[in-house]
Amino acid sequence: MKYVAFFRGINVGGKNKVKMDELRHLFSTCGFKGIKTYIQSGNVIFESSQEKALLMDIIAQAFAKQFGFQSNVILRSIDEISAVMSNFPFTDEEIKQAETITPDVEHVYIYFSKDAIDTAALEELYRTYDGNDKLYIGRQEIYLLCYQSIRDSKLAVLLARLAIPLTARNRKTIGKIYELLVQQ
Repeated sequence: MKYVAFFRGINVGGKNKVKMDELRHLFSTCGFKGIKTYIQSGNVIFESSQEKALLMDIIAQAFAKQFGFQSNVILRSIDEISAVMSNFPFTDEEIKQAETITPDVEHVYIYFSKDAIDTAALEELYRTYDGNDKLYIGRQEIYLLCYQSIRDSKLAVLLARLAIPLTARNRKTIGKIYELLVQQ
């Protein structure tokens, strides 16, 4: 099965530095095949016949041993990434509107969770938000459309404060990762 591992909090702001060639080597020593990385934020595409839950434990333990710190890792299969792409909730018109307001930044982000999203809690949080950004809740993903930079998004700040471990990637990154998964 083809997977992508999303690592949280590596190579961000000069902290928790991990070279991608070292990360690829780690995955190789774990016995995985077809290993590719995409950009420096910790996206690793690989193949394995092992169960997803077991893979997460293997990767997390090997990562901590190799690099000396822990990083939450969230896995998605090629089928799950395909579903993320096909269930995309925002229209081209909504995205163009955001791009018109702030043309030089990314506007669409997908947050990945290890577990199912607590929809009720997230809907309550969204009701307290006063702004233009839009949120869509999937089963294990949260889709965010920002009308400014994500760094200036009050809704992104609220998402960062949730008690569940999430990691976010912009839509272009997810699109490229999906292309790489399909190519292998």
